[in-house]
Amino acid sequence: MSLDFWKYRELNTIGSSPVAIPTKDEFFFLDAPGRTGKTFLMNLPLAKILQGNGIAIAVASSDIAATLLHGGRTAHSAFKLPLDLTKQGNPTCNVSRGSAMGNLLTECSLIISDEEAMCYKAVFEALERFLQDLRRNMRVMGGVIVLLAGNFRQTLPVIPRGTRADEVNASIKSSYLWHHSEKLHLTTNMRVHVFGDENAATFSAQLLDVSNGTVSGDTDGFIHLPFGNFVPTKDDLISAVFPDIASQSLHTTCLQGIAILAPHNKTVDAINNKVFDLLPGENSPSSPLTRMKTRRYDRFHNRIS
Repeated sequence: MSLDFWKYRELNTIGSSPVAIPTKDEFFFLDAPGRTGKTFLMNLPLAKILQGNGIAIAVASSDIAATLLHGGRTAHSAFKLPLDLTKQGNPTCNVSRGSAMGNLLTECSLIISDEEAMCYKAVFEALERFLQDLRRNMRVMGGVIVLLAGNFRQTLPVIPRGTRADEVNASIKSSYLWHHSEKLHLTTNMRVHVFGDENAATFSAQLLDVSNGTVSGDTDGFIHLPFGNFVPTKDDLISAVFPDIASQSLHTTCLQGIAILAPHNKTVDAINNKVFDLLPGENSPSSPLTRMKTRRYDRFHNRIS
């Protein structure tokens, strides 16, 4: 199936001139920072193919990213890849030729895979070997159109006790497939562009400067962020994010769109405890997991008695 309908737009680079993706090449990598419309763009061809009763497969390296794609699944689940790739020197896709997934991969027109900057290069190399064998086609990716997407400004493949060089070597940029891919780029923060928020635009530019390595740091690697983007203590952070947390009139729906992110679970627990202490009313401990286990045991006991 031809994908001539899919018009790719390199935002902020070529203005409003659409560029048609050529069908003579099959392998693309879409580099896109956050908020540039990557997910929306990837869902367009998926919807178009499915609307025409075609077959398109959407996967991602993480479960959360997979849920944002039409029919998305994790790559490990879809392609039956081993979970611990650090112990697999030459992993394989354990999908049989006559299986349901094997038939889908044989007939599919497009494979889209998101958040692949953090994925091991061995995954893509295993997928290519499998597609070439399954489809009996020695072209790149077995002749199927494949679009990978990700952001190399974020987390690279995690190598336990590895060095930075190990992470780079495990990345797809170190794979022979990288030289066969056509690179596409999204550069405009669409949320900032649509809403015209100057503060958000400034903050977005600052994040990109940090991500692109254009912000110089001190001898210890620390960088200086402009005043206003940080607070000195956790208490000040809670007050800034939840200014009316102690109010009796605060409705729970007001808290649904607000969150504080932290890199470590112990930090999350500490902040949660501080926020809970500020909430009006009395705390009443409960153990729903214990009650669930009890009910499950009761059902099992009644079934055998």
